[in-house]
Amino acid sequence: MNKKRLTSLMPAAALVLGTALSGSVLAKGPALKEGHEYMVVANYPNNMHVIDLQSDKLYKSCELPDSFGPGVTQMAPDGKTAYILNNHYEDIYGVNLDNCEVTFHAAMSQQQNERTKSIFSFAISGDGKELYAVQNPTMLYRDHYRVQPSRLAVYDTSAGLNAKPVRTFPSPRQVTVMQTGADGTLYMAGADIYKVDVNTGDVDVAIPSRNWQRPLYAPPDVLNAWPIQSPSKDFTILYTTAKFQDESYNLDTADWIYGFMNVNLETGETQTTDFGPITEIYFTGILSPKDPNIIYGVLNRLAKYDIEKKELVGAAELDHSYYCVAINHAGSKIYLGGTFNDVAIYDAESMEKLGNIQLPGGDMAISTSQVFIR
Repeated sequence: MNKKRLTSLMPAAALVLGTALSGSVLAKGPALKEGHEYMVVANYPNNMHVIDLQSDKLYKSCELPDSFGPGVTQMAPDGKTAYILNNHYEDIYGVNLDNCEVTFHAAMSQQQNERTKSIFSFAISGDGKELYAVQNPTMLYRDHYRVQPSRLAVYDTSAGLNAKPVRTFPSPRQVTVMQTGADGTLYMAGADIYKVDVNTGDVDVAIPSRNWQRPLYAPPDVLNAWPIQSPSKDFTILYTTAKFQDESYNLDTADWIYGFMNVNLETGETQTTDFGPITEIYFTGILSPKDPNIIYGVLNRLAKYDIEKKELVGAAELDHSYYCVAINHAGSKIYLGGTFNDVAIYDAESMEKLGNIQLPGGDMAISTSQVFIR
């Protein structure tokens, strides 16, 4: 759809969603302010929005190229560029948030007849100079397809609008979300949580997941889909499992448990920790930067757990489901994104609702919201 046609449809779409807009739907707002805390989100038809977390109001909006999906974002360490996996999982763009200009573009497909998807799996180096993406290529022939080995592609973020990998390595299959540690290690969540040397491609296991060896525990069920850059510098993956009473492995007497696998990205320390009984399903979870003994989870409710006590200590009913949980650096406010076109705000201590931020355009679907300080 061309830009003129898109612009003509946007006001009507906004009215259908009940969003009151004035002027240009995607007017480029002012540059970001140093020291301010923001959150970046993406939504249909193909927008990136910046929310000011001091005022909890929409600060500016940027129109993205090509098509939407999945809208997974990662922020550069300096808070100037937001990188987004989009165009049906096939392209990564770098957007200068001061002026909405696209400064980086990498197509995942690297040769003719190749269709390549990256399933949430990209990350930015700690110095912002490199971007890492696990790519899943398929060769398209006239009468059949051939699935190719997965690869880890490394890009120079200064390569501009026709970026090509500077290094590629074989990658484990089924890798989704990724984050980088302070020492440059790349952590990738797949069948296990791997640690990768981005200079040599060497792969080791940081945390066993599918292959964990925990006595009397069933294999974990894990959902890896939202690469959240947390203020506490934690890479957190939720799991559910059953803990049996004895070696009879009787499911009728087993305890059904929620837990999290975590990599401290500052130190490289890892942990696998149960935090409470299964009472409902959560899509994402985040550790409090204010109190590392508190973890929050969200899907149909917002829940707060005391990790040491392994008990639910707070919950909030939601207007609708939210997929992605985020938290400000002070640990005082929770922000819920994904699904529809609003961001819900909750007090992290009392779990009381503080408000909603309505976004121009349609739903956020499975996009990832990221909190950062400029």
